[in-house]
Amino acid sequence: MTYQEKKSIVSVITVILIFISYWLYMYPQHPVGGLESAETFRYWGFFVIQLTLVSIVVHIIIGIIFNIVFRMTTREKEPTFADELDKLISLKASRNSFFVFILGFLLAMGSLVIIEPSQMMFMILIISGFLSDVTGSVTKIYHYRRGV
Repeated sequence: MTYQEKKSIVSVITVILIFISYWLYMYPQHPVGGLESAETFRYWGFFVIQLTLVSIVVHIIIGIIFNIVFRMTTREKEPTFADELDKLISLKASRNSFFVFILGFLLAMGSLVIIEPSQMMFMILIISGFLSDVTGSVTKIYHYRRGV
């Protein structure tokens, strides 16, 4: 298994663990007031911003830990360059990831059109962000195993 495959697998596991643990931590704090109250908007705004910051920090920490463990176990350094195959796979993964997020964004806006509660929009946006991150990593794993 190559370095890129291992890194993508660790990324998928990290994203799933971050999302589930953060959701389980924050969702019980959901305000009990009306669905369209200012407190509800404040809660979801805080939820998105904090999830983004937590995700970035944890990804950096896990990336550093992964590189240290990889170097200790294989006695190899991580690749310092990306060839054409790596760049092509990265572009395909980004394309698929953006497609999933844009689809989720359109669904979120559509939920507002059909007069669903605004918190439905936030949930769809958060879930589409999660799914787009997973899709990008799974696409990388798929193309490194099967080829382009």
